[in-house]
Amino acid sequence: MLSADGKLEALRTQLQGYGQVVVAFSGGVDSAFLLKVAVDALGDRAHAVTAVSPTMARSEVMEAISLGKQLGLGERHHVVDSHELEVPGFAENPTHRCAMCKTELMGVAQPIATALGNAPIILGTNTDDLGDVRPGIAAARARGAAMPMVDVGLAKTEIRALSKELGLSTWDKPQLACLSSRFPYGTQITPDRLRRVDDFEDGLRALGFRQLRVRFHDTIARLEVEASELSRMVEAREQIVALGKRLGFAYVALDLAGFRSGSLNEVLVPLKRRSP
Repeated sequence: MLSADGKLEALRTQLQGYGQVVVAFSGGVDSAFLLKVAVDALGDRAHAVTAVSPTMARSEVMEAISLGKQLGLGERHHVVDSHELEVPGFAENPTHRCAMCKTELMGVAQPIATALGNAPIILGTNTDDLGDVRPGIAAARARGAAMPMVDVGLAKTEIRALSKELGLSTWDKPQLACLSSRFPYGTQITPDRLRRVDDFEDGLRALGFRQLRVRFHDTIARLEVEASELSRMVEAREQIVALGKRLGFAYVALDLAGFRSGSLNEVLVPLKRRSP
């Protein structure tokens, strides 16, 4: 089995074999690492596309743009508008929402790839992503996306460690996901609701919390933070409740189970078990 450094070298070799690439770049740990390695391996033949929509936190848009500049991309960083909320059925938040999102992403990235001579569109998917409910992965693959970090066997912990070695500030960045993931399946997603969740999470970060989610349950905001931060959140409860009420929530609830990536997928497991 390859070491992390061995996998990094295998990734570089694979990227060089592509000749040129378009990296789907959100600014998160995985896509930032993939973009850095692509730039190192391919130079000005590495492009990035950041799809901006109301489902992407405003702070993440700014961080992605800043990191693109740090990596010297210039005009090779294509910041484009995405329109998931206009895709029929997306706003109703079905269980295959992520597949619809990835289809939209591939749609906005494809013209850039085509203009570059059909350059591969590559995603920062890693091996840890394969174990959760991820319909977006299948949808992206069906539309030709490549996932080189899966191909070489890179896991999240290895990506963080290698990111640190490469000097990336994102090496210890909290796990992120698009704001649509804050809504239980079947709950309507609207620009206003997305803004309220985004503002609430920004407010919690301003209070010093890092790894967090604000889950939208109509009149209730359910907060997830690391288990080690639960007591501090209780201490700051008056400020947090006031913030929630300013943003239109009648109740602010603290999830005692703590932060779990993809926690809204938990209800899908018993549903699948009951299926014939």
